[in-house]
Amino acid sequence: MRIPRIHEPGPLGPGQEIPLSEDGANHVGRVLRMQPGQPLVLFNGEGGQYDAEIVRADKKSVLVRVGPFSAVETESPLHFHLGQVISRGDKMDFTIQKSVELGVNVITPLFSSRCGVKLSGERLDKKVQQWQKIAIAACEQCGRNRIPDIRPAVNLEQWLAEDSHELKLNLHPRAQFSVNRLPLPNHGVRLLVGPEGGLSDDEIALARAQGFVDILLGPRVLRTETAALTAITALQCRFGDLA
Repeated sequence: MRIPRIHEPGPLGPGQEIPLSEDGANHVGRVLRMQPGQPLVLFNGEGGQYDAEIVRADKKSVLVRVGPFSAVETESPLHFHLGQVISRGDKMDFTIQKSVELGVNVITPLFSSRCGVKLSGERLDKKVQQWQKIAIAACEQCGRNRIPDIRPAVNLEQWLAEDSHELKLNLHPRAQFSVNRLPLPNHGVRLLVGPEGGLSDDEIALARAQGFVDILLGPRVLRTETAALTAITALQCRFGDLA
């Protein structure tokens, strides 16, 4: 059986006996129904991971003993910042989950003129917190030991204007350049992916004015969630660690 990986925020050290956080304890005790003596892998997002063993487990709490540290790193050499216009329903959840599995380091949810999602205030804050939990769960599943940052949602214009030395890319179905013609991104990639209805002409022009290059993935028009994951995969194959 695969040993479960649990994100445990805070300092970790060999020999400690610590109670798992509420989320970790719920997953280990209630979902997996693990028992004392069974092994876990813990990571706190700062790099590397720890072997651990369950000391006590019930439906309310789980106590574990932290074991040896392993400097395991699975991060891509390509630093990746995804600016994704918020999509409807569970599409955004799916995009965040799979983007993390593919190695994205930072995700900024964006509002654009054709964004079909209306969120603000407390509802928006809770949604961003939910997306961060999805990112953590994806790290637990895929073996990453560093947690990608889900940044607060901002308007597209604000994100485009941020100072950055990354290679700035915008997916466009009528672009002239493909991923295979891009130069080596020495300072990482900043990728813009629009909403279901696409970016407006004014938004595309604004992106170009801020140094974003239009790139083409192929002859077919892809849905926003498909486009993001296809672009990330293509860029990771060319510049990152996907074979």
